[in-house]
Amino acid sequence: MRKKWILVLCFLTIVQTVQAKEPEHHVYTYKRMKNELITIANRYDLEVRTFGQSEFGRDLLALKIGRGENSVFIIGSHHGREWLSTHIIMEMIKQYASAYEQGKALFGHPTEILDDVAIWFIPMVNPDGVSIQQKGISSFPFLLQEIYKDMNEGQTDFSRWKANGLGVDLNRQYPAGWHNIEGDSPYASYSHFKGERPLESKETNALTLFTKQMNPLTAASYHTSGRELYWYYFNPFNHLQRDYRLVEKIAAKTGYEISYPPFNAIGGGFTDWFIQTYERPAITIELSYLVKETNPPLSVFAEEWERNKEVGLILSEYAQEELVD
Repeated sequence: MRKKWILVLCFLTIVQTVQAKEPEHHVYTYKRMKNELITIANRYDLEVRTFGQSEFGRDLLALKIGRGENSVFIIGSHHGREWLSTHIIMEMIKQYASAYEQGKALFGHPTEILDDVAIWFIPMVNPDGVSIQQKGISSFPFLLQEIYKDMNEGQTDFSRWKANGLGVDLNRQYPAGWHNIEGDSPYASYSHFKGERPLESKETNALTLFTKQMNPLTAASYHTSGRELYWYYFNPFNHLQRDYRLVEKIAAKTGYEISYPPFNAIGGGFTDWFIQTYERPAITIELSYLVKETNPPLSVFAEEWERNKEVGLILSEYAQEELVD
């Protein structure tokens, strides 16, 4: 009998070890994302650009699918704990690239639309924050580890980490409404510190410069969580109906709720800045059911992919119909 229990315990230990390691194998770390992006680009002869570096020197990468001079942006992982958005974008890249090369329709959408309006995919804006959230701080120098613990309110579990590598919340860094943001952390923190000035973070500064260079017709920025769509930031009155048509199309496919923010919305986010700067529509897409201060589980990926798989092609079609001169 004793031998039998020992065998059972050994079996359970092996199963638990495999279960503990399996999600790590599938998670898009910065390194895995970068390697796969380059592999896909080489396989399908796609353009990849390094448009900047993070605070700790990790490359900020964008990949283009399509030959259109006009383009749209799809952006992920502004926040460390929101790397599920990288998973959605990488799956889009793989499936869109394959279908486009073969000239096949995808999910009922003709991929030749990308000959007119290409898509720039930016899977991970915040690779430092993602790395901290996924792996902790053991690879950092000891003195820096103590600073990170302070920014994390003394906790050694970094699964709630949202900021970049210097404790700045990147989606509170954009100039639109930055001065009006209140109630944030007054100092560098795991979350909700807007920084000392707009665009002081290398990541947000690089993304705004790249956006100005590419001049996209519209943009979608992926976040988690809550299955909600944000689309309004003082949109010009004469564009409201036009802009709302985009969020309606995406809501119809994703099943996500359309947010109706107050007309005194504070801002600080990428889509706020994009709407204000270009007077074009942009949408923030919140993936997953609502989770607290951590990442959504990978188990939700299949459902979120099914909800979002058409979004990139919808953006390109909408841009061609509504925004191309």
